[in-house]
Amino acid sequence: MEDNTENNIIQMPRIGDQAPEFTAKTTKGDITLSSFAKDKWIVMFSHPADFTPVCTTEMSGFALRKGEFEALNTELLGLSIDSIHAHLGWVNNVRNNTGVYFDFPIIADLDMKVSKLYGMLQPNESETAAVRAVFFIDPKKKVRLIMYYPLNVGRNMDEILRALEALQTSDKYSVAMPLDWKKGDKVIVPPPKTLKEMEERLADDTIERVDFYLAKKELVG
Repeated sequence: MEDNTENNIIQMPRIGDQAPEFTAKTTKGDITLSSFAKDKWIVMFSHPADFTPVCTTEMSGFALRKGEFEALNTELLGLSIDSIHAHLGWVNNVRNNTGVYFDFPIIADLDMKVSKLYGMLQPNESETAAVRAVFFIDPKKKVRLIMYYPLNVGRNMDEILRALEALQTSDKYSVAMPLDWKKGDKVIVPPPKTLKEMEERLADDTIERVDFYLAKKELVG
């Protein structure tokens, strides 16, 4: 008999896909993905378990820099395969011990529905704990960038914010970002697509041109 096991596996979302809709219980009440404001970006991130050291540092990092995400018109949404009661106890424990308050919704994904829907369970790493995934979801509810980390390596908050700002800047100005780009750096202008555009590019003295296919400029405004 043919093994259809693979046919029953839900395909994890990829860059450019519509983010899968879901309903979930969180520390801020029941939510759906579509209930987020239509003009907001969402950074959804999973952690393996409450009351664990690496996760505590990461969630504290998101909490401490929540204002920076808000300045980028972005909502935070956490997740782990723990109960609401565990989430609340952990949030309170961290606040009492460090003064850091996780003031954003954390999904209690005990049935693992959201974790499976987003490919946050990696069987060769763990079948019961979500890896450290980060999904960048734009206002049209499309997945724009995905990061995955194993259970034993914490994420880099500077890189998460840098990537978010790069995506938003790229959308706003129709440009691309070079290696190590950060706000204020020059951006890459799209390469020409016709001979006429190539000649115009070669004659343009307002940009930093390495060659016709690689040119940078400063953003104004």
